[in-house]
Amino acid sequence: MRLYSTLARALVDLPDPPGPIGMYVCGPTVYARAHIGNARPFVLASWYARWLRERAYEVTLVHNITDVNDKIYEAAPGASAERARQATEWYLEDTGRFGLDEVDQWPKVTDTMDEIVAFIADLVDRSFAYEVDGDVYFRVSRWAEYGRLSGQKPDQVEEQEPNPRKEDPRDFALWKANKPGEDTSWPSAWGNGRPGWHIECSAMAEKLLGPAFEIHGGGLDLVFPHHENELAQSRARGHDFAKVWMHNGMLRFTGEKMSKSVGNVETIAEVLDRWGPQTTLLFFLTAHWRSPIDFSEERMAAAEARAEGLREVFRNPSQPAPPDSWDRFEAALDEDFSTPAALALMHEWRDHELLRRALAIFGLGALADEEQAPSALHELARGRQDAREVKDFARADELREEIEAAGWEVRDDPGGYRLVPRR
Repeated sequence: MRLYSTLARALVDLPDPPGPIGMYVCGPTVYARAHIGNARPFVLASWYARWLRERAYEVTLVHNITDVNDKIYEAAPGASAERARQATEWYLEDTGRFGLDEVDQWPKVTDTMDEIVAFIADLVDRSFAYEVDGDVYFRVSRWAEYGRLSGQKPDQVEEQEPNPRKEDPRDFALWKANKPGEDTSWPSAWGNGRPGWHIECSAMAEKLLGPAFEIHGGGLDLVFPHHENELAQSRARGHDFAKVWMHNGMLRFTGEKMSKSVGNVETIAEVLDRWGPQTTLLFFLTAHWRSPIDFSEERMAAAEARAEGLREVFRNPSQPAPPDSWDRFEAALDEDFSTPAALALMHEWRDHELLRRALAIFGLGALADEEQAPSALHELARGRQDAREVKDFARADELREEIEAAGWEVRDDPGGYRLVPRR
């Protein structure tokens, strides 16, 4: 089993089963309803954990919640804790709709404060950190390997958090003194305050997986500075931390990274309400995990057509697949988890048992089990098509409403229609 690691810049071998495999995946900063781009690392990690378990590995999957952060204070002045709690509930509710129940631990920053303070104190004792007016900074100049993960040259790193009293502009915050308007703080040897962003994940990962574990995941946009800083502060304590760094490509909207700050977002909830979990999972499945993926109406419609094609297999008699079919499927996923190659094989199969087994890996088992629309509804759908052709749109709308009242939805395709259960 091999997986590409950003740190090695190459495919690396995972240990033989049963491992064990510890996986830590960076989750969202919870200050609003999470956008669909936030779902990609969650889905990818869940799939990969499920595949590792299929291949007889013992896996612990940790997916964190960042519930203390500048963005939360900015989004809800004076009510940051309440906002974080609400947004955490939204995230768990929205990701739960995918039906990928693989995460073993959901740590939060607010539940890890003792470990964070102890982590920082150890770095201070080792002279890798220092205090300035209640803030504590990591000494980048003391860590000779800084930039190894991201490829940044240490002498070209720009200032991360401005403070004229820092020893070095590159130094990043481990602890931030409480400031006016920040309604939550915690005690420490340096005064009341809160952790910096990067120290949070190092502490949560090591609390649950130990000082050395196999895989650290997250979006490609986290390589620098977040993951670079995580690696530096953990290695500075003499800990191996993560062996493999698994960075997924970004989800883009009309060619740009989806971002709340840009305003080109659709939330997980909105996408699932409109397209359903099966189509959304198939959309993610079409791109290799390291590649960017473009979110658009056309791409989602194509994913829905794929879903319908897979459903159609189960409406017809099962046909045996070639003897090496599952071996080829395993090979595609064992070599850098190539979901597009696996999906291409699945579309070739007409073997119900084999296809059902493969679909279950990706949380797509419902495609094999969804009920089929009764013939009476197909008659209504054909009548609607006829009405539209003669431009009797009032009659077409009436027939559509009858179909929807029966719990189904009619969708137009080039040259025809499809009936799908309403979500």
